[in-house]
Amino acid sequence: MTLPRRLMTDGEHVVASTRTHVKVLTGPVVVLLVVAAAGGFLAAWTREQAGATAAWVVAGLALVLVLWRSVLPFLRWLTWTYTVTNKRIVEQRGLLTRHGRVIPLSRVNDVSFEKNLNDRVLRCGTLVVHDASEQSGLRLLDIPRIDELHRTLTELIHAEGSASGRHESV
Repeated sequence: MTLPRRLMTDGEHVVASTRTHVKVLTGPVVVLLVVAAAGGFLAAWTREQAGATAAWVVAGLALVLVLWRSVLPFLRWLTWTYTVTNKRIVEQRGLLTRHGRVIPLSRVNDVSFEKNLNDRVLRCGTLVVHDASEQSGLRLLDIPRIDELHRTLTELIHAEGSASGRHESV
């Protein structure tokens, strides 16, 4: 889950690494349970009514639905990571084609977070990092323990600003 050592620069180390909160898997788990139960029932009923071939068709359709609506979202969740090092913030995502975004801590202008009622109960939220580029801020969605990561990131940015002589507020 963490950034591989081969992708880090000299003197760089991982401070925090996470992926989105497991709440994003609630829908895929519900789909898995409903499709497995309904698919099993319908396959058995179809076997009695129309024969084994029709039952295999129903089971195959259920399997495709489970792969598409449960397994694929799980794999997306598994491969989407956020890593904070002492020098930068790294977002990596993608199953077959990897995408990423890197923001050096020295370029961060603002760090804010958003939490709705569900997020407050689950202790997660969205972290928004604005840097000195023209791109929109990096939105780290559904981060678990958002308060801890926000505090850690703020401390790192202040330390980076003090080391470089920069005195901006975060």
